[in-house]
Amino acid sequence: MKNILVICVVLLIGGCGTKAKLSEEGSIKTSLGYLASDELEGRNTGTAGIEKAAIFIENYFRKNKVSPYFTSYRDSFNLDKIVGYNIVGYVEGNDKKLKDEFVILGAHYDHIGVIKEVNGDTIANGANDDASGTVAVMEWAKYFANSKSNKRSLLFTLYDAEEMGLKGSKHLAEKLKKENIKLYTMINFEMIGVPRAKTKKLAYITGYNKSNIASKINEYADIEIIDYFSKSEDYNLFKRSDNYPFYQQFGIPAHAISTFDFTNFEYYHHVDDEAGLINYAHMTYFINTMIPAIEGITNSELQEIKMNNE
Repeated sequence: MKNILVICVVLLIGGCGTKAKLSEEGSIKTSLGYLASDELEGRNTGTAGIEKAAIFIENYFRKNKVSPYFTSYRDSFNLDKIVGYNIVGYVEGNDKKLKDEFVILGAHYDHIGVIKEVNGDTIANGANDDASGTVAVMEWAKYFANSKSNKRSLLFTLYDAEEMGLKGSKHLAEKLKKENIKLYTMINFEMIGVPRAKTKKLAYITGYNKSNIASKINEYADIEIIDYFSKSEDYNLFKRSDNYPFYQQFGIPAHAISTFDFTNFEYYHHVDDEAGLINYAHMTYFINTMIPAIEGITNSELQEIKMNNE
């Protein structure tokens, strides 16, 4: 019953009198199916496959009236002889004062490309890692571009070269720091395509004790979405995802959220990380349940999410 109430609340939100549609399973499946298709050859940095992925995301942003933050959607950087490019969308906040503060929602859209053959397959499609997070960010960009229900401004950032050591997010974090952007908080979404066991919360967050963001997300969503996951610390996941460069540069709450917990998906960096193994009902529910939480973050009059004293 509580889950139904959450969805009802989401249906009523939208701000400024605009009705914004919730994400639909069909749209999610279409986007993820393309990003994780063999045509993109595993989306390795510097390849024709990731160029196709970038064009797809840019066209999606353009179609759904998500503005570029820079002069174009691309934030390019050099890695020796390879050119990488983050894709950055922007939805301006609707509050004259708070729109100068920013919230970043991110995920990496690259993967590891062509790898060692397994049963005749050599393409590591990266459906869960991290086409799932990429599609979630795209869906939220569409929602907020339509609803305009965010008082703070939002950046929707899809990173290249994560698999090469967080190179894309590091470049963007440094660039935004030089521009003196007023960054309030950043959330990265990593491998959210499969559900956890029914006895566990919907997702977990890395760096759980570094800030109060987990409790605030649960409060804003009016449902217990996020919990503590000890293996996150065992594997030092806080420092291994695209949130970390923003934490380093800005010293603000910057975390990663995931539903992959090492028990529910066995194809990490594997050719069998395919779109057919994604649980689209779970993804749809996760994306829509996060909307009130994101609105709570963007709309609180004060900066309620704070670093803890460690």
